[in-house]
Amino acid sequence: MDEKLSFFKDGLRLDGRLPDELRPIKVEVGVLARADGSCYMEMGENKVIAAVYGPREVHPRHLQEVTRAIVRYRYNMASFSVEERKRPGPDRRSYEVSKVSREALEPVILTSYFPRSVVDVFVEVLQADAGTRTAGINAASVALADAGIPMRSLISSCAAGKVDGEIVLDPMKLEDNFGEADVPIAMNPSGEITLLQMDGRLSKEELQRALELAKAGCQQIYEIQRKVLIDRYSHMDDMGSCDEVVAEEEI
Repeated sequence: MDEKLSFFKDGLRLDGRLPDELRPIKVEVGVLARADGSCYMEMGENKVIAAVYGPREVHPRHLQEVTRAIVRYRYNMASFSVEERKRPGPDRRSYEVSKVSREALEPVILTSYFPRSVVDVFVEVLQADAGTRTAGINAASVALADAGIPMRSLISSCAAGKVDGEIVLDPMKLEDNFGEADVPIAMNPSGEITLLQMDGRLSKEELQRALELAKAGCQQIYEIQRKVLIDRYSHMDDMGSCDEVVAEEEI
């Protein structure tokens, strides 16, 4: 990296944000007519879409669970989502992100209500700019609610990172690529963490600060998720239609 490039200028980051500031967030609910639930989300330059199908019959049937529904989560990055064209199809990273994302959402889904069935979650990254797994989890959580899947709560996800020795919230691409650490988390509104990963090295104090920042970010994202869902269904009740509702926030 060019040594002359600094990540901070006059206390602001390269994109003009404060260290504890989220990127702009935009959410649209019910964007896919053929899915049971769907959500399009932008977190900064990230653009992801989530679709939920189910509960529905499991195929092949030997995968059925007698006492509960199974949850399947498929994360995929489109070939055109990155600057250098990505090879189409799943890879090791997409399998890993799919697994941890499913485990982040599954604790709040009331799977015992639908034995012998499956809930399928598909997340497609249309444009990537660091933090795609957190954006995907946020979109998937809203899509699950839009599909009417019984849940204990929504799940919100955000990351904190270390850049030039400073802990920052919601790292963008340059900060993620050239930073010293990255800590993505997911949690419910009560603060119970369902996903915690760390790439890089942090001291105990730095990790504590990163978790505090990421939790605060998750709480802000939860309020946006909650608002867009309330607006959508109150609008449908008032208007008797299924018009799309958009929530856009500049954090």
